[in-house]
Amino acid sequence: MTSVPDHTPAPDSTSVSDHGTTNDLNELKRLLNQVSDLNAAAALMSWDQETQMPPEAARVRGLQMATLAGLSHELFTAPQIGTLLENAEPGPDETDVALLTVTRRDHAKATRIPTEFVEENARASSEAHHAWIAARENNDFVSFAPHLEKMIDLARRYADHQGFDDHPYDALIDDYEPGMKAAQVRGIFADLRDRTLPLLRRIVAAGDATDYSVLSRRFPATAQREFGLKIAQEAFGLLPGFSRLDESAHPFQTNFSRDDIRVTTRFDEHYFPMSLFGTWHETGHAMYEHGVAARLERTPLSRGASLGVHESQSRMFENLLGRSRPFWQRHFAAFAQAAPEVARGQDAESLYRAVNRVRPDLIRVEADEVTYNFHIMLRFELELALLEGTLSVADLPEAWNARMVEFLGVTPPDDAQGVLQDIHWSSGLIGYFPTYTLGNLLSVQLLEAAKRDPDIAAEVDRAEYGKLREWLVQNVHQYGRSRTPSEITQAATGGPLSADAYVKYLEDKYGDIYGLS
Repeated sequence: MTSVPDHTPAPDSTSVSDHGTTNDLNELKRLLNQVSDLNAAAALMSWDQETQMPPEAARVRGLQMATLAGLSHELFTAPQIGTLLENAEPGPDETDVALLTVTRRDHAKATRIPTEFVEENARASSEAHHAWIAARENNDFVSFAPHLEKMIDLARRYADHQGFDDHPYDALIDDYEPGMKAAQVRGIFADLRDRTLPLLRRIVAAGDATDYSVLSRRFPATAQREFGLKIAQEAFGLLPGFSRLDESAHPFQTNFSRDDIRVTTRFDEHYFPMSLFGTWHETGHAMYEHGVAARLERTPLSRGASLGVHESQSRMFENLLGRSRPFWQRHFAAFAQAAPEVARGQDAESLYRAVNRVRPDLIRVEADEVTYNFHIMLRFELELALLEGTLSVADLPEAWNARMVEFLGVTPPDDAQGVLQDIHWSSGLIGYFPTYTLGNLLSVQLLEAAKRDPDIAAEVDRAEYGKLREWLVQNVHQYGRSRTPSEITQAATGGPLSADAYVKYLEDKYGDIYGLS
């Protein structure tokens, strides 16, 4: 998961220059730089809340973050910004054209939202977040329910402020995947379900592909951290000069500039995939942010094009690379040195098969590649029902469990492993979940496009990723928000987003692992 930047970049109250459109643009840039700094300060407080802050600081921290959110919103929606956006002309630089286009879009959305609403939302999400942590620890959905009801109410009100044609969800998902509609997501998910459910059933019927007990052998947390970070740095490029790794209840990545990136993970000494693949997932997010061109820094363009594109990078690093056969052939010796008791009696092939186990299970972040998207479909359907009012928060645990049985054939034994497992709803991130599946589809499409270069293909086959990282920077990362997701996809892959490459990837990989004809 990558943290979601505030959608209200903002200026201060400096008077508008009257010396022409060039000065208007320069003044706009100066003010946008200021709000970027303000939002970075808010993001730093949020990161601290997740990783370092003492528990009793939660109440005041919520007020502090609400103040910053309100100031940012007020500054960005001040009349001065509107005047500057009307008067500024971009000149020949295509980056300036993109800056005005994106800022005008952000400004139009921000001016529809009252400052009081922004502050209320910030306070409520901070309170809900801490309520969620306690509720999950105590398996106590009832204590969290009032906070979730508040977040759903705020989401409905936000959609009303923004306006929508067909469904309130359209206004919400647009913040994370610009231009996407609920109807499009429904269509994509229906197609993907029809094409992957038969594969899942064949895999389950095939039985085990190896001995999976290796996954639960004890791997000390300190050794997990050391090995996971070693791979993140040496193989994937997450250098300590611009990053750090910490622990949090739910893994995430956030950044305050392209050269100040924070990654978190969590540990279970008897299930090492949680930390290793979680660390590498967030590393993919981090490398995207680090690859955004320096010329875009401290502007609304200086983050990923969308959360779907962002997720394509994290899933690529986590799954397409980190769960690949070449990866484990190259790094098994280092793994065995870090975890000799885990690796005892194993080899690269058995470990490769173990970390690619397909098993319908309870927890989304631990789901395999074949079942993962069903977890997303479940959440998407529940979000729609909550927004429509056809499902109440009180009935959510029962509805969750029913869909888990319908989609994956498993029933959560408690709410901590069911409806309380994700951080997103407590943070107000409603409309976010579909981007995970959109990112899955794009990850394969991008990797296949990169491997059309024989040198990149040869390196990936050796689990070397230097040229691939360069290709991603050139074709995806550097643009930040200066290109839309569809523009990036079309230019990088030669076609629009499609499930075809992803479905073929699953069929080929798991057909081989499970011996399917």
